[in-house]
Amino acid sequence: MIRLFRVFVPTSTLILLLTEIGLVFGSYLAALYILLPFEPEIFLFYEDGFLRLALVVLAVMLALYFQDFYTSGAGRSNILIIEKTIRTIAIVFFTQAIMAYAAPTLLMPRWTVLGGSAILLFALPAWRFCFNTIFFRALSPQRILFIGTNNDVQEIAQHLADHPEIGMCGIGYLDDSYEVGHTVAAGLPILGGYSDLKSIVESQKPDRIVVGPAERRQSMPMYELLDLRFKGLYIEEAARTYETAFGRVPTKALRPSYLIFSSDLGPRPISLRIQSFYSFLIACAGLLISAPIMLLVAIAVRLTSRGPILYRQVRVGLNGDTFTIYKFRSMRVDAEAKTGAVWAVKNDPRVTPIGKYLRILRLDELPQIINVLRGEMSIVGPRPERPEFVQTLSEIIPFYRQRHSVKPGITGWAQINYKYGETIDDAIVKLEYDLYYIKNLSLSLDMYIIFNTLKAMLVEQGGQ
Repeated sequence: MIRLFRVFVPTSTLILLLTEIGLVFGSYLAALYILLPFEPEIFLFYEDGFLRLALVVLAVMLALYFQDFYTSGAGRSNILIIEKTIRTIAIVFFTQAIMAYAAPTLLMPRWTVLGGSAILLFALPAWRFCFNTIFFRALSPQRILFIGTNNDVQEIAQHLADHPEIGMCGIGYLDDSYEVGHTVAAGLPILGGYSDLKSIVESQKPDRIVVGPAERRQSMPMYELLDLRFKGLYIEEAARTYETAFGRVPTKALRPSYLIFSSDLGPRPISLRIQSFYSFLIACAGLLISAPIMLLVAIAVRLTSRGPILYRQVRVGLNGDTFTIYKFRSMRVDAEAKTGAVWAVKNDPRVTPIGKYLRILRLDELPQIINVLRGEMSIVGPRPERPEFVQTLSEIIPFYRQRHSVKPGITGWAQINYKYGETIDDAIVKLEYDLYYIKNLSLSLDMYIIFNTLKAMLVEQGGQ
């Protein structure tokens, strides 16, 4: 795994992305050399050819990324790869048609676009097939030995088995609570007890040891682990591995000391000040750009259902202070008349016909730009919850109040990674994503989240 933008990215995914950028560039460059009636170097060096070519490559890569071409398991089906490649080429033609009117000086020659797209139509699926069948298997995954069998360890083992693109695989467990040979999560066996650590390391040669005892009172082979650490073997707590694999901080077995003594726990004061600054700038730009859209949405809400255009509700923000949040109304005015405060659910029957589309496109969130300008929210952060729910969740879920150590956001890490929160279990998982965000708060992570929010708006995925 490689860490980019404070996000852990599988090495195989990064290799695939870089090689396919080269493949796309090479396809259209080859078309230039084959189809241009004059020297391609003249076009490339004297007619902004490299810039024009780069814009085509950018359009292709964005189209692929927005179609989840680089997410887990997205490139396993050959038919799906071909479908997405055809769709991508159609998007390239569309963008070139727009540029013919908007910026004709940056347009690629027509026949080179056609020729490059024809090459790409065959080259991209062929390369993805080769990568999946040959290169991906040739990338040797890290071998992990688990010491202990707590819930985090078992979740990690199963997740790694289900997602080989992460580049890690479990080889087995050491635990005194089971007999040798007994299988636990992901079908991995118990290789021995804690006293067998050195012999198992010598025979299995793991690349990493992950420690997560099922019970606190179990005695870990600390001195043996220390010897192995000094010999260069990487050893870490299950909570850290869990964070790497899942992109969230586990709360079920988390000890406060893990957060207290974490070297990179946010939020740092300077990071919060910088975030407030660029959130204000983005909100100003967003207000100017979205003003016509908000006017149309306001008219649509007014014409399609009775009641106010804006929906106002008290939410909990920074340090537990309350504020009034603004949204375009997407539900009936009497949505909670009989039930009181309840969570919104997917396909909520209280949603108005126009409200359904506002939610899909996230347009109902636009008035929250006002909250950002007022300093009550940031562009990115944990979603602000209602006081009624905060009181209940804080009593049930450990660390829940820690999510109020930063300003709430219009979008966030939990929103792009998880679905609607309909249950306590959903709230726990979203909190784990929020804790990961708070722990890693930075400009680069915020930009990553904003980019993927735009993606989610276009392809209708992610949570709310």
